[in-house]
Amino acid sequence: MKLTFQQIKYHRNGVSGAPFHVIRFRDESEGDMLGIVFEEKHHVAVFNMERLSLFDIGFGTNSWRGDHYEPHLRTAIKALEAERM
Repeated sequence: MKLTFQQIKYHRNGVSGAPFHVIRFRDESEGDMLGIVFEEKHHVAVFNMERLSLFDIGFGTNSWRGDHYEPHLRTAIKALEAERM
């Protein structure tokens, strides 16, 4: 899996919501993607950006295996956090 990370942003999600990271990245085989990564392990959602632009949020048409992307996305988050220190 070849991924190129374009943008990573942290959202604290208000006062009592679960914080998360939003990651824009390119998957060489799937195109431009958007990942939502919560702090808790196994809580990852991944969408294809082109399909989102067509308002496709359907399961099976714009749903991707978060477990396949999770290790790569969490590594990118850790690298960004290390840069900030």
